[in-house]
Amino acid sequence: MLRKDYGFDTLSIHGGTEENNPKNALNPPIFMTSTYIFDDVKDAQDIMNFEKQGYIYTRGNNPTLQLFEKRMAALEEGEEAVAFASGMAAISSVLFSFLSPGDNLIVHKTLYGSSFTVTHKLLPQYHINCKSVDFTQPETVEAAIDKNTKVLYFETPSNPNLAIIDMERIVKIAMAYDVKIIVDNTFATPYFQKPLSFDVDVVVHSATKYICGHGDALGGVAVSKDTEYIQKLKFDYMCEFGGVMSPFNAWLMLRGLKTLGPRMRQHEANAMCIAKFLESHPKIEVVMYPGLASFTGHELARRQMDGFGAIISFEVKGGIEAAKKLVNSVQLAKLAVSLGDCETLIELPAAMTHAGYPKEKLHEFGLTESMVRLSVGIENAKDIIEDLDKALNASGA
Repeated sequence: MLRKDYGFDTLSIHGGTEENNPKNALNPPIFMTSTYIFDDVKDAQDIMNFEKQGYIYTRGNNPTLQLFEKRMAALEEGEEAVAFASGMAAISSVLFSFLSPGDNLIVHKTLYGSSFTVTHKLLPQYHINCKSVDFTQPETVEAAIDKNTKVLYFETPSNPNLAIIDMERIVKIAMAYDVKIIVDNTFATPYFQKPLSFDVDVVVHSATKYICGHGDALGGVAVSKDTEYIQKLKFDYMCEFGGVMSPFNAWLMLRGLKTLGPRMRQHEANAMCIAKFLESHPKIEVVMYPGLASFTGHELARRQMDGFGAIISFEVKGGIEAAKKLVNSVQLAKLAVSLGDCETLIELPAAMTHAGYPKEKLHEFGLTESMVRLSVGIENAKDIIEDLDKALNASGA
């Protein structure tokens, strides 16, 4: 039995491994099978009734998926997890698992673009209303709760303006009203932050990002301390909606997890250097990065996180045209959606990942048309800085 008190880097390599792998393989094999063979009808019935351990059909369970789920649960200090085909499959399934027609949920005003679409446009079609408030002001959250409120959902840091939400205060409010809390921990990863330690109900990730770390596989995951809930999420929602992760992708996630700690340390070290460079650059209006003392949520981030991550957002002097010229001029950084890869990625959220937000109301949601988001990679920091500096000088700001 693997000890739970092992360090993060140890658990990211060994977490969840309790049995010898077939043929004593150091790296667990990929179980690329859709179905499994039973000894007889009773064997099938016993497994289907959860009276004995076994596998039926990969949409419900698979050894490779199960190992990934156990490892994520260990890293997030949860009890169990459910793997999904994508981050949005995880987010939408968890939301549906807590909500019914007539209910409402309250979300932070700034969310990833597809999460915004699900909560503000899709759920209302099922008579589930969404309220959007500023979670950095917990009193506004409490004021918005009514008898039909069932879920509070937010990211911290939020995408893309890096707002930091006080989880301890939000949890106290939720407990007082018997409301569930779902936190998207994609930006911070369990290396820098463990929301379940604040008594959050469910943590979700786009595992496509830092968990995988190499930009070569889609995946999502939900983790909780409530094992009964996880069973319900897996068999009543993941299985029935069909958002199952491929065993091959689970194997890629396991490979990515082995280097999550070292990667996050390098990501953050680079990000701190680049944030300071941008803050001092004459062509930059404002820098949003939790590691900077000038950032509004800096002190809160220091208290509830073990690091500041590697996403930086900023405004270039000269507005949208200067921002466009910047992202079109970089050479080393790549103009692309997504984040968390080894490569540095740059984008304009309002035109790309957050294009679903109404343009005339961007400021209400904590966004601007000219905001630039930088996912800092693990290249040499000086090379990233040189690339940004040349692009800024070419931007005409």
